[in-house]
Amino acid sequence: MDAIWQGLQKAVELIISLDSEVFEISWRSLSISATASVVAASIALPLGALIFHSTFRGKRALISFINTLFSLPTVLVGLLVFMLFSRAGPLGEFGLLFTPTIMIIGQALLVTPLMLGLVISAHSGIDRQAKETAVALGASRWQMGVMMIKEARFAIFTAFILGFGRAISEVGLALMIGGNISGYTRVLTTAISLETGRGDIELSIALGIILLAIALIINFGLGWLQQREIHMIKRVEE
Repeated sequence: MDAIWQGLQKAVELIISLDSEVFEISWRSLSISATASVVAASIALPLGALIFHSTFRGKRALISFINTLFSLPTVLVGLLVFMLFSRAGPLGEFGLLFTPTIMIIGQALLVTPLMLGLVISAHSGIDRQAKETAVALGASRWQMGVMMIKEARFAIFTAFILGFGRAISEVGLALMIGGNISGYTRVLTTAISLETGRGDIELSIALGIILLAIALIINFGLGWLQQREIHMIKRVEE
């Protein structure tokens, strides 16, 4: 308990003193994970809608496979990305290994199946009457797509939050392809791993508390926006 209390005190000290290294690492964690989540969402949104509204052989098996990938080990994704972008790999000529860019690519690959599965589930929850009404009114395919995303926006919103949460909290992938380079690819999770290995448990706890605080603030903020929109919709309907 003493270590936890001292870690909490150290976290407060680091925040109050505006420690430049901690803020730099925190900002890097946020920017990499947010960018990866946006990239994953830009893939999952149209692909999820396409899979759900298309009819083809093996559709159920494909959806089951996507759902299985929810628990995809981060080190497995790290190994795949490492093999692709290493010097001997087919994409090695781009020289992206151990850069923030490759960390974004890796995290996007990690969270895309999660977002994709949740987007497909979100479309299954759309009111059938809304779709039939849109078709009866002569909506184009583009208008239908926009309407369905609008109807499923809360579930899609949740999928984005969950994807971001998984991206910012993973450590194995970041270590394998980012390299934990100080001032360049070091993020909160890899910094915690490094300081724990050095035996600086207090700083590790402090960084862990900051990571948890960031995740809580973002989730509460997005949840507040979601509740506010639901409240506004109810007021309009009344």
